Amino acid sequence: MKFGVNTFVWVSPCTTLAVEELAPHVKALGFDILELAVENPALLDLPRVKAALRTNGLDAIVCGAFGPDRNLASSDPQLVQNAKVYIRWLIDAAAELGSPTVCGPMYSSVGKQHLEDDAARRAEWDRAVSEVREMARYAQSKGVKLALETLNRFETDMLNVVSQGLAFIEQTGMDNVGFHLDTFHMHLEEKNSGDAIRRANGKLFHFHACENDRGVPGTGQVRWDEVALALKDVRYDGPVVIESFTSQVKEIARAVCIWREIAPSQDAIAQQGLKFLKSILA
Repeated sequence: MKFGVNTFVWVSPCTTLAVEELAPHVKALGFDILELAVENPALLDLPRVKAALRTNGLDAIVCGAFGPDRNLASSDPQLVQNAKVYIRWLIDAAAELGSPTVCGPMYSSVGKQHLEDDAARRAEWDRAVSEVREMARYAQSKGVKLALETLNRFETDMLNVVSQGLAFIEQTGMDNVGFHLDTFHMHLEEKNSGDAIRRANGKLFHFHACENDRGVPGTGQVRWDEVALALKDVRYDGPVVIESFTSQVKEIARAVCIWREIAPSQDAIAQQGLKFLKSILA
């Protein structure tokens, strides 16, 4: 099992220079992986990013960010096209950087603020399934998997729990489509996070280990013993990544409603969190 940390812990948006500065620091903290939160592809020079990661002995994971202008489920063709162009870039970047997956809630946009009737919801679902299937076929040609993140109800109305995700993944009919599970979201939505992990089982491609308040893993209410046992039960051996946010990163703080200090420092989230995760998982 390898341990990683998302660039959101320190910066937003992620840039080439940020990666070059973070890579040696992340390695010194003891991580194996730097997960790149790609908000704007134009800010990343992939050859330089690859060189920085390689120089510091770090693996890459490519993580997508899906605002209102990127929505595979939309009835607006332009929003769908925006998402498809972006996801193809993520897939190409993953192939170039050696990331086995592209992760994130790519089936829709985050933070939708409208209600639909049953027919409209079904139409959204069907569009999302069809478009994810198309993206997965492209990813398959590049040797990349797509890991769909289930989110809490305040961030999406489509995939909140593993049972919904299983139905969605099955309907895509693609072997390279699976789960990206996050303990923060599971803590809010699942009845039991351990049982959810077991239901995902062989379809679990990527894992975020985050505290219920987005602070240091191991300091809150997440039932880590149950999470650790479930990951061992399903023999999960993929990346375990800390994705947390602090008020120092203003853009993300506004987006995820971080109004107070949730950890001593950004480094504390990473360093103390890694120590804890290794103690229960390594």
